[in-house]
Amino acid sequence: MTVSEPRGSARWSIAAAMFCATSLVACGRDAATKPAEKPAAGPPTIEVVRVVERPVSVTLAMPGELEPYETVAIFPKVTGFVKTIRVDRGSRVRAGELMAQLEAPELLAQRAEAEAKVQAAEAQSSAARAKADADISTFEKLKAAAATPGVVAGNDVVLAQKSVEADQNQMTAAQKNVDAARQALSSVTQMEEYLKVTAPFDGVVTERNVHPGALVGPNSGAGASVPLVRVVNRNRLRLVVPVAEAYIAGVMTGVEMPFTVPAYPGQTFTGRIARIAQAVDVKTRTMAVEIDVPNADGRLAPGTFCQVRWPVRRPGPSLLVPSGSVTSTTERTFVVRVRNGRTEWVDVTTGLAAGPLVEVFGDLRAGDEVAARGTDEMRPGTEVRVKPAATAPS
Repeated sequence: MTVSEPRGSARWSIAAAMFCATSLVACGRDAATKPAEKPAAGPPTIEVVRVVERPVSVTLAMPGELEPYETVAIFPKVTGFVKTIRVDRGSRVRAGELMAQLEAPELLAQRAEAEAKVQAAEAQSSAARAKADADISTFEKLKAAAATPGVVAGNDVVLAQKSVEADQNQMTAAQKNVDAARQALSSVTQMEEYLKVTAPFDGVVTERNVHPGALVGPNSGAGASVPLVRVVNRNRLRLVVPVAEAYIAGVMTGVEMPFTVPAYPGQTFTGRIARIAQAVDVKTRTMAVEIDVPNADGRLAPGTFCQVRWPVRRPGPSLLVPSGSVTSTTERTFVVRVRNGRTEWVDVTTGLAAGPLVEVFGDLRAGDEVAARGTDEMRPGTEVRVKPAATAPS
């Protein structure tokens, strides 16, 4: 009995140890599976940038079109047939050079008739002058004879005087007839000069629409709808640029403007602002600006489209933010400003882009903090924490 008691005691001790180990394991498992307590949630943190204020000066690419400095469509002034035409498309002409000769046989008859009328009027004038000279001589002799009483009746002297006055009136009328006949002859002669079509200035023929034998005229034939030829002056060109009304401030004459054309890639041409329309086209909301371009070598062709490097400078400093700060929806365009730890939407309109920044106009001030990445999910009045953006504008 003495030996068996220690055995029972040992057996109980082992059971107690196993129970304790099992309890410890269970307690450890319960401790491991128990979730950790979450810290209290705070307001979200967003990156912000400051609104900067500085002068804006950018260069925009604006389309333009080269036009000839002078261009004339030559129409016939009289009806006739094309006898000869000496020029064709691409021909170079000098001022006064004969380009086409028309013929109109009826003008020859009209000139002959006008010459005959001039001769008839001059003959009538000569007859009236001769009669007036004879009547003057008769009047002077009667007047001299009337100095002796009883030789000539006084009534005869009066009749002779009246005859002289009538002759002078006839001479005046005859001279006017001569002048009118000469003017009619001059008019017909001028009409004959219209049969010669000459160049109005030095230039190039860019269009020809008739051939020898064609009937042309101001009211019928090919000349009624299209010109005989078209002549342009290429020595100087007009570069017409439609400038949007937002960019017309500060445009001045005399400023040199560079531009490029597709025909000469990699080359830059220049011209100077010469004329400003001073009025905005209500249909396109643009103002036409003309740049004079010298073209003595004829490399540039009228009708060519150009890209003009147009400098835009604001008269004063502007407010700028990163382009990503501006948010646009179907109803508004805005930036998210952070003030006193809360967000607010500020409506803006955008202007010029200067690199990564964009010009904004609205209820903003230089130094205001706005969200670097604007979004309409950031509702007004949201409490936030701020931190400077990694790439803040400067």
